[in-house]
Formats: sequence, C-alpha cells, structure tokens
Amino acid sequence: MKEASSHSVRRHLRIAVDEYDTAIRRFIPGYEEMLAEAARALRPAAPGPIIDLGAGTGALSEAILDTVGDAVMELIDVDPEMLNQARTRLARFGDRARFTEGSFLEPLPRCRGAAASLSLHHIPAMDAKRELYGRVFEALEPGGVFVNADATMPRELTAQEATWRGWADHLVSHGIDEQRAFEHFEEWSEEDTYFPLEEEVFAVAQAGFAAECVWSEVGITVVVGRKPG
Repeated sequence: MKEASSHSVRRHLRIAVDEYDTAIRRFIPGYEEMLAEAARALRPAAPGPIIDLGAGTGALSEAILDTVGDAVMELIDVDPEMLNQARTRLARFGDRARFTEGSFLEPLPRCRGAAASLSLHHIPAMDAKRELYGRVFEALEPGGVFVNADATMPRELTAQEATWRGWADHLVSHGIDEQRAFEHFEEWSEEDTYFPLEEEVFAVAQAGFAAECVWSEVGITVVVGRKPG
C-alpha cells in the first residue's frame, strides 16, 4: 500500500507544509466543527493513551488534548515535515503529546482511543480499510473509542454531483476560482479515495464496533466506533 506509507502533504496538496493549517480550512467544509465533534466523541476514552493515525500538523490531537483533560496523545505520521509542525503546535502540552514517525499500517500500540482526521482516505481499497479497522479494534482496550473524521462520497451519481457541487461552493466561498476548485478535486484523486458513508459505517461495524455517523457536512463526516466492554 505505497500510497498510505509514503504520503507527502507538500506533494499531494501542492502547498508548503507551513501553509497547511490555513489551506485546509479553505479546502474542507466544516473543518473546525469536524475536529470539535471528533474530540467530543473521544471523551469516554479518557483516562489513557489515544493514538492519532496520520496526525499531520496535530490539529485533531490539539482539539482532543483541549477537550479531554487527561488524554495522552501519540501522533503517528509518515511525513516528518508535518510531525515537526505538530511538535511546535503541541509544545504547550508537554509529555501529554508524543510523536512517532511511521505508518498507521504498521502495528499499533495498545490504547484507550484511536482517531484519524483526513488521513484514512489515502487507503485506496475498502478491503485494506477493513483490515485497518480490525487492527484498531484489537489495539483498543474494552470500552475504547475509534473516531474517523474524513471525506465520503455517495454511490448514486446525482448525489455525487450534488456533493462535488457543494464542496466546490465551499472552496469558491473562500476565494478559490470555481475551475480551480474542480482542478483541486482532480489532483487530489491521484491519492485520495472516498467511499460512501454507509460503506464506512458498515466496515467499522464489521470490525466489531458499535458504529454510527455523528456529524456530516457536504460529504465530510465523523464516524464513531465504540468497542464493547
């Protein structure tokens, strides 16, 4: 799975890493609300370690650390530039934030919570996602929580077109030319794969979780899986 294990944000989004936190708000509808909902969903995971899969600049980890007072985050990412940004961002949390340069496709540590934000769409096949969700389930302690905040895309063509249109409208509202908005989608498709929401929820449930979507906006969704126990 080369796509997920050698990902570079600089190459993929065609932006400098220090521009990421500004650009992502222009690119993703409801970005702040998405992070807030994901962080709230992880409150039952505390106290204990929470892993951030494909942590990037640490925005999700920051939201969790601010929301879940006794959380300890382990940020996992293959992109060293992004992890360096995360180290700076999360310095105020001291040893509550830990950093691992590596792939979320590698063995996962035991944890109380697992989270991902705009990272798992780099897995190109649903079979591979199911395998990852199964490994997350095994890594979590009983009663643990898994949260995936990511883009999804309806299977039905008319609904797909409406989602792309709504997503493009968000980019345009942030000063991006409409033609350039659709060019972005084409460029991102080189590494991104968006599955229907119902497939994502079903795959999380197949791993053994009680699964549901707790938030959505223009194809951006927060799916929560709760491990029994």
